[in-house]
Amino acid sequence: MSGLPLLSTPLREKGRRFLRPGVIAAVTAALALLCCGGAVTAVIFGDLTTNNSPLTNALGCGSTKTISITGQFPRIGPYAEDKIRNAAVIIRTGQQLKVPPRGWVIAVATAMQESSLTNHGDLGDRNDHDSLGLFQQRPSQGWGTPDQIMDPVYSSTKFYNKLLKVKNWESLPLTVAAQRVQISAYPNAYAKHEPTATRIVNELADGAARAVVVGSQLKCAGFGQIAASGWTAPVSAGVWSGFRTRERPSHNGVDLGASRNTPIRAASAGVVIVSKCDVGNCNRDGSPSTPGCGWFVDILHAGQVITRYCHMVSRPLVHVGERVGAGQVIGYVGTSGHSSGPHLHFQVHLDGDRSNRGAIDPVPFMISKGAALGKENDSA
Repeated sequence: MSGLPLLSTPLREKGRRFLRPGVIAAVTAALALLCCGGAVTAVIFGDLTTNNSPLTNALGCGSTKTISITGQFPRIGPYAEDKIRNAAVIIRTGQQLKVPPRGWVIAVATAMQESSLTNHGDLGDRNDHDSLGLFQQRPSQGWGTPDQIMDPVYSSTKFYNKLLKVKNWESLPLTVAAQRVQISAYPNAYAKHEPTATRIVNELADGAARAVVVGSQLKCAGFGQIAASGWTAPVSAGVWSGFRTRERPSHNGVDLGASRNTPIRAASAGVVIVSKCDVGNCNRDGSPSTPGCGWFVDILHAGQVITRYCHMVSRPLVHVGERVGAGQVIGYVGTSGHSSGPHLHFQVHLDGDRSNRGAIDPVPFMISKGAALGKENDSA
């Protein structure tokens, strides 16, 4: 599949675009970061900020305890208490149906897009046909009677029941899974809500978006597993060199000590925006005096997050404009570019900013997603 699934107009915001036409082409043509030396070319697209959860190790990875839908709820991002209560109903219903937490994230993100977590009745002239409730389900399309659809537990149950019938739904990008349930006129609009939906699930359900289901229990995701957040570690390897250390203050990522030809996996679903060599000859080993990332890939994810994968051994397996899934192999570890030996240099950037201004420490970010960096037996 191709296209830009993360960058579409939402249902109730017709005409708005997150990237102006031609930006992807401009990104592709731009000079890339001289990865381990810190020199950059800034390419900033979009003005959306990322609502990243402040969670790192503060919470666990969920529990079997059913969450309460009574009492007070915190404001999370732009969503006030009444809307977070509706999110709690969606999550609780998923728990009672024994749907894995990935389904809770998908359901909450879908309701964020469809109704802004508001249990809408008939909106008259503003109504989209006969759509009602948290998921804007339509009685005329067999979702139920108006009274049934206006019951958040009923509407959540109908959403989950249809989601569970989608083949391989847990491994699909959120926007694809949600669209196969909703059949929306704007099929790519759901993905932008994934970061905040992940945060809501984490805060209401004790870090459940960091989890996977093992048997009937929630466990922290390990290497090779995709957490409910939709994220996974790109390689299983220890951190050799950290983010902007005293010794390397311009080191805008972390070096993961994987061996040559180790498969590199996309950390989350997204669209490839760069796939190239940024030095004269990437088909030979680099050195500390060689500039650049060598063979590298940049992927744009939901919430305007960008991940970067440097020093590949050969041409990447993916191309600009290609949609990739979490855990998909995108290339192999090497030592091209500014490198003294085989390893993966991994970066995370926020707000669609590929420059050093957008770079953040990948270690706490990946922990918050349930995809801790490090060797398999060291994973959270």
